[in-house]
Amino acid sequence: MGRDMGRYIAKRVLIAAVTLLAITFLLFLLMDLLPGSPFNNEKLNEAQKALLEHKYGLDKPFFVRYWIYLTNLMHGDFGISYVIAVDQPVSNMMVTRLPITIRMGVQAMLIGVVVGLVLGIIAALKKNTWIDTVATVCSVIGFSVPAYVFALFLVFFAAFKMGWFPIRFAIDQPVFSSILPTLSLAAYIIATMARYARSEMIECLGSDYIILAKAKGINERKVIVRHALRNTLVPIITVLSPLMIGLITGSVVVEQIFGVPGLGQMLLSGVQNNDYNVIMAVALVYSFLYIVIMLVVDVLYGLIDPRIRVSGGKA
Repeated sequence: MGRDMGRYIAKRVLIAAVTLLAITFLLFLLMDLLPGSPFNNEKLNEAQKALLEHKYGLDKPFFVRYWIYLTNLMHGDFGISYVIAVDQPVSNMMVTRLPITIRMGVQAMLIGVVVGLVLGIIAALKKNTWIDTVATVCSVIGFSVPAYVFALFLVFFAAFKMGWFPIRFAIDQPVFSSILPTLSLAAYIIATMARYARSEMIECLGSDYIILAKAKGINERKVIVRHALRNTLVPIITVLSPLMIGLITGSVVVEQIFGVPGLGQMLLSGVQNNDYNVIMAVALVYSFLYIVIMLVVDVLYGLIDPRIRVSGGKA
């Protein structure tokens, strides 16, 4: 079993590395195909633009620039900013922003998973009651409403109208001022987890082994906790990967709405100013985080279900 697991993890790590390399190339190609340049300043004439492009090596052939970028990337060098913070290393710009985005994302994921599981399980146990109906309606709303719409609602109601929370993120109050953006991101996760948890729990409660356990007179709470809940959680693990996509894409807009100085805000600034290295760096960090999460989920699923592990090792 240990050898199979090691082979399985090694294969997943190799796939993750190749995927990240491919993403790097595609992103660099996309930057090259984008119209305009970082120096689309009306005050600059064509000669000045050409001089700046030569200074930063943007006039070199594509593959030469890509090889230079890839080599520097191997040493942790994301290049310098052309516009947002002229000549400042992009890695320095991300030092303060990355922890904010990660902390807010982790908070949203934890709240979303825990609350969503609880709501889904309660809805399944109270099937066809008003509790199930309310939970289902809330799940549909949370699943359908985009994060930015929910964020705008929270800004208007909880911050502007009621004054319970600050409208904008404050560095001196990082926890308190991050409550609203965290809830904006967590809404979709709560809704998704509740839907899956309810569906899996209902299916599990109707399975033969649960019915048999109840027929033997085993305490219902023990049946739910020891058997139904455990078997409900296994397939839900696979939902975490797509949830990460929603979390990453949602954070870009939510950070802009609440003025959170995170990677999402940095990415939007990079796109608005054609700051190629900033766009590349943030997109790569997001891709890396997503690939790591997928890798962890794959390994966890392989540990839980040996069939996945064995087939993965032979593939």
